[in-house]
Amino acid sequence: MSDGTLSGQFFDAAIGLLQRVRDEEAPSIEAAGNLLADTVTAGGRLFAFGAGHSSLAAQDVVYRAGGLALMNLLTVPGVVGVDVMPATLGSALERVDGLASAVLDCSPLRAGDALVIISLSGRNALPVEMAMKARALGIRVIGVTSVAYASETSSRHVSGTYLKDHCDVVLDSKIAIGDAELTLDTVSAPFAPASTVVTSAILQAVMATAAGSLADRGVEPPLLRSGNVDGGHEWNKRVFETYGDRIHYLR
Repeated sequence: MSDGTLSGQFFDAAIGLLQRVRDEEAPSIEAAGNLLADTVTAGGRLFAFGAGHSSLAAQDVVYRAGGLALMNLLTVPGVVGVDVMPATLGSALERVDGLASAVLDCSPLRAGDALVIISLSGRNALPVEMAMKARALGIRVIGVTSVAYASETSSRHVSGTYLKDHCDVVLDSKIAIGDAELTLDTVSAPFAPASTVVTSAILQAVMATAAGSLADRGVEPPLLRSGNVDGGHEWNKRVFETYGDRIHYLR
């Protein structure tokens, strides 16, 4: 338990969420990992997308030491991260109808691939439309979201649906509405978001499951090694040469 400090309280909150996800989402994490392993063995490619701060968890599994080399970042200009000016433009773009379809039509994604879509609320037009369009194209979709939003907020997609409604596998981050874990009588707004910590942990658990699933099938998982250990660059070069046609961040 914490020592009563705000930092300690935040750690307690984050640890509690991680324990809930571990215990309650284990079957879904297993299913998601197996889905990625199925895609790899079938010759498909892996992609991840998140808008705004949800992009951080997507970027964390791309070109990552200890991660699957085949995981590619699906980028949407102005939406990935908070590097657009003004930053509020990124939030506005998440609500634009038709943007996801245009992105997928211009992307390398094709039938047989897998796409991880990360959206905390799962209510905006962009992630909902992206999941709908991807599945219509024969792409399998894993959604990482807080299911609570679907019961306490209204959808911003014309269909009235949420990301969770258009996925092959849904991973519930358990994050409360508003994504802030702490409150103080002397502070007017709740603070200390935990969604990045929890979502990143969920995705790394999925990647670990996928690697193990591949190994169980007798398939060497296409993992990357750190370039800061001896032999790391040479190892990665061999992986890139073997799987270059499915790794799009090298081009």
